[in-house]
Amino acid sequence: MEEREAIVIGAGIAGLSAAIYLARQGVDTLVIGMDLGGQLLLATEIENYPGIPSTDGMSLIRRVESQAREFGASILYDQVVDVGEGEGGSFEVRTASGREFSAEVLVLAFGKTPRELGVPGEEEFKGKGVSYCTICDGPLYRGKRTILVGVGEHAVEAAGLLADVAASVIWVFPGRTPGGDPEVYRSLAGRPNVEVLPNSKVLEIRGGERIGSVVVEGPGGRREIETDGLFVEMGYTARTEFLRGFVDLTERGEVVVDKLCATSRPGVFAAGDVTDLPYKQAVISAGMGATAALSAYNFLLRKRGKEVAVTSDWKHVGAGKGERGPGGGLFLAGPGIRPA
Repeated sequence: MEEREAIVIGAGIAGLSAAIYLARQGVDTLVIGMDLGGQLLLATEIENYPGIPSTDGMSLIRRVESQAREFGASILYDQVVDVGEGEGGSFEVRTASGREFSAEVLVLAFGKTPRELGVPGEEEFKGKGVSYCTICDGPLYRGKRTILVGVGEHAVEAAGLLADVAASVIWVFPGRTPGGDPEVYRSLAGRPNVEVLPNSKVLEIRGGERIGSVVVEGPGGRREIETDGLFVEMGYTARTEFLRGFVDLTERGEVVVDKLCATSRPGVFAAGDVTDLPYKQAVISAGMGATAALSAYNFLLRKRGKEVAVTSDWKHVGAGKGERGPGGGLFLAGPGIRPA
């Protein structure tokens, strides 16, 4: 079992913001997410993020990802399927690929997760050729055979990315068209390395150590298609069932948090769209990620027997950098603040 000080579940803007704030304090931080950016990638134009007049979801999340990595956070693209209590007050995390981790604190920040196909072989080949994040894994399939199952703008973008790098792209979708921009779709469908399979669905995923083929059913019957990778872009759904009994959830399955982003279980914090805060905005998720991270960091300090105080009077706070801060990081000095 791999040990970390902090694990952040979710690689959207809430999770990556939390990773920035934890890693900056020298906390060994691992981010685990099924994809990068989540629903933020559906935003083609963002005009209300402070300090950035206009951008798109992809550009914004890439910048935040880069910051998190620069401060030392690690990112693993996998699906968390189970969390629970570990030894000595730690928490255990298990992923779909079978990896196991332990951490002293957890931050739940996965928002909504990619919708799965629910077909035989899908669980078996997650991380072994089955991906839910084309922008994360697509570049790894340069010159290879790929299958895309997807609808909407997200799928259209994924098809364009794959068409630029893969030897072949077979695009499977349940309707007459996949939706999204019709002109872009027609342009992609006309490319020599792209084959579209409308009114079709995946029945089974097959292979050995890795994916080898996919069984697809369409108007012409069933066919087994050999492939090196299957990309699923079918939208998002709320998946918090694995947390039931671990932390308090609302009737809608949202994680209940207080103003410090603490959940009902000490040492577990939550941020972003997965929480019961009604406002689902990128800037709010980022702020909650920072709050959850600071709360998690304070929890770590208390766990190690260090005294922690919180102040809100920034006019009388001095800041510095040097050996006084934890791990040689930043420190604050002022009324109401007691050095750790």
